[in-house]
Amino acid sequence: MVLSMERWKGKVAIVTGSSVGIGVAIAESLVNEGLVALGLARRSEKVEEHAKKLAGKKGKLYAFKADISKEEDILKAFKWVTENLGPVHILINNAGIVQQTNLVEGDAEKWKKIIDTNVIGLSIATREAVKIMKQNKIDGHIIHINSTLAHRISYQPFANVYPASKYAVTALTETLRQELNHFGLKIKITSVSPGITTSELGQTNNFVVDENLMKEFEKIPKLDAEDIGDAVVYVLSTPPHVQVHELMVQPIGAD
Repeated sequence: MVLSMERWKGKVAIVTGSSVGIGVAIAESLVNEGLVALGLARRSEKVEEHAKKLAGKKGKLYAFKADISKEEDILKAFKWVTENLGPVHILINNAGIVQQTNLVEGDAEKWKKIIDTNVIGLSIATREAVKIMKQNKIDGHIIHINSTLAHRISYQPFANVYPASKYAVTALTETLRQELNHFGLKIKITSVSPGITTSELGQTNNFVVDENLMKEFEKIPKLDAEDIGDAVVYVLSTPPHVQVHELMVQPIGAD
């Protein structure tokens, strides 16, 4: 199997949740490969700062302010990208949130926020991408950034409905694959499931974490965000007839 990113050069990719961590790494990887990337984020100024750092690379990064839990924001983003950059060829559904609550005494509003972003927002973005790809006869690629918690649950203090949201992403990946086959579309769909990754995710969700818990967390083997950027490039590099349906990425020494 020959791996190549050549067919994607100059094409448009959307990366949701691209202000920190994995989203930043994915956007940078795509730009380095010559793609035109649009980073969606609530904190779009962070994407703009990163775009300046990538000036002079093969591709280019643009920023668009959007909250993935809001359908109107997603629709505006896809309209803007089509009118200003061209039809989307790649969608990376990276946006995801966790909330500091639990199931036993949980806050239902926080549960809803998780589902609205991790499941509903992902589905709306996917729908819009497929619509554009179908209209423009593009054999594109959609990648859901999932989690190992979508395959095996281990206790974490703030897990609550987060693993359920990621199990939903696993189901959505397979359901979409079957729908694409049914409609005769040659759009690829992939789930990339990282293990624990060094990220600002907790900080962006305003977590207040016990100091002892943080010390324990620091001992756990972790991936770098760049590892997931590389994983995305690998998946995109496969030949048109090859579909990587699920890619699980774990750090050495993980449970």
